[in-house]
Order: sequence, then C-alpha cells, then structure tokens
Amino acid sequence: MHLRQLDQKTVTSLVAAATAAPSMHNAQPWRFRFVAAERLLVLRGDLERAMPRSDPDNRALHIGCGAALFNLRVAAAHAGLIPETRLLPEPGDPLLFAAVRLADPAGRSGDDLARLHPAIRQRHTSRHPFADKDLPVEVQADLRDAASQEGAGLLFAGPWHAETVLDLVYDAESRDALDPDRRADLDRWTRLGAEADTAVDGVPEYAFGPRRRDGKAPQRDFAGRRPVADRGATTFENTPHLALLSTPGDGPADWLRAGQALERVLLEATLAGLATSLTSHPLEASDLRPLVRDPVAGKGHVQMVLRLGYGPQGPTTPRRPVGHVLEVG
Repeated sequence: MHLRQLDQKTVTSLVAAATAAPSMHNAQPWRFRFVAAERLLVLRGDLERAMPRSDPDNRALHIGCGAALFNLRVAAAHAGLIPETRLLPEPGDPLLFAAVRLADPAGRSGDDLARLHPAIRQRHTSRHPFADKDLPVEVQADLRDAASQEGAGLLFAGPWHAETVLDLVYDAESRDALDPDRRADLDRWTRLGAEADTAVDGVPEYAFGPRRRDGKAPQRDFAGRRPVADRGATTFENTPHLALLSTPGDGPADWLRAGQALERVLLEATLAGLATSLTSHPLEASDLRPLVRDPVAGKGHVQMVLRLGYGPQGPTTPRRPVGHVLEVG
C-alpha cells in the first residue's frame, strides 16, 4: 500500500507540539529524529540536560520525555495520523526512549486524542495563588480516568495526607537551604535579568511567581537568596488541592508512562478550566520519596505531585527552536 509522504512542515509542527511539554526546571531533555522512508519519529533522551544532583537516576528526565511523547501523539492525531508507539524499542540503547510510526488512519479510529490538541498551547505551569475552591467530583473523576488510560493512578490527597506531603516539601526546601550543592542543578536552569529575555530553556525570572508570604501551597523558590526585581510576595491558598500520580513499577518504561499520564492529566485539567503546577521536590530525596505515598490508599510508586485549582494559567516559558532538537534523515 502506498503511503503519502509527510512534508517537513507537518513533521516540524508535530515536534513543536511535543516540545511544549513540561520538564523538570524546563531543561527540555529530548531529541527527535525523523526517518522519512519509514515515517518514523524517534525520541531520545539528552543526557547533556540531565541533573546529576536532583535526578541521579534520570527518573525526571524520562518523565519529561514521556510528556513530550504524549504531546506528539496528540498532535499526530490532530493531523489525521495514527501514532503507533513503541517504548524502549532497542534494549541495547537505553537512551532511545520511543519510536513512533506515523501511520495513515485507513479506516481505523484511534484514541480520542485530537480533542486535547488546543490545550497543548494553553497549558502553562502556574506558580501563582489558586482560589480556595473545591474541585468538582466529576472533574476529579475525569482526571483519574485520564491517568488510568496511560497506565497510571491519580490519587487526590485527603486533608491529613496533604499536610504530610506539604511537610515533606518543606523538609526538602530546608535541605536545599542548608546545602548549597543541592541548589547546583536549580541555579543552572534559572534565568535572571537580561538572560531571561533571551532564554530558550530553563525557568526565567518572570515565571518564578511571587514569593509565598502566607498559605500552604507547595512552591519551589527558584530565586533562592538571589534578588529578583518587582517580584513581590502574596498569600497562597491554605488548602491546596494535591494529587499524586503513581505507577505500578519504577523503571524506565514506568517513568515514560508516567510522563504520558502526567501530560494527559494536565491537558484534561486545562480544558476543564484548571490551573496546574507540579512539584517533585520531596521525590528527589530517596528517603523522603517513599513517605509521600498515602500509607492507606496509596499504591505503586509516586512519580509526581500535582497542584490543581482555579487561578491564573501562568506565563509561557521559553522553548528551544525545533531545529535545535529535530534531525531529519
């Protein structure tokens, strides 16, 4: 059967959508290669953007690439293609995270991914206060279903469990404050002053959000002790809505599935009018991470803590040009 050739514009648009995904400190640890003869997009992890102190096992690197993979699947569906995806297709090449064959529909109807496409550009990490307002139970159910479709679980933390998670976040913050070496990865990926205006990666100062004067929202302070002009401080919500994303296993394939589940949840939340932010702070320490899981209702391995609510979506953070991450051959 003859397959229509995919033009450069289509491939570029797919990768541009993929790179809109969130990643730890916006490091964007991915690279893509398009094999035109096979209509194959290959996703690789980029170890030059790894974080040896905060992410020694490259768990977060895999999660970020998994989120980019999910965006790629959504963009492919929006373009009328079927993304036939294989995770870790070459056992001898662990940095080859996924291979996606862009097939023609040929009468097949795939997952209803295309409807999520508008949310790719609408979704931003918000480090601003959210309203002290409950999340509708039907929205929570939809988000749990979104995680489930990608092989993950999503557990909304009850009051006592949320307090435990917040205590662990503050513990991680305190460790960073006492050990300057723990901030090395963070400092590498923050962009201050004039550097913020031209950044193509990292977290620029305009996306730090205000300092927390009061409230309990888990917010990583990207500035640390460094001054940021006109940043200000404000009160955050006292009862943040936290959700824990977990997977049954805890290996590279699980982390890639977690990234896909994470992005599916974030896009569904965006379409539901929610603002979102993420915290992996207590998950970066091997002794704190097991304590994040709900000891009663929790299952599997916690891969990310989400904060959801009603508030500003947050600013757009920079992305590398597609030409920097895509090879065609």
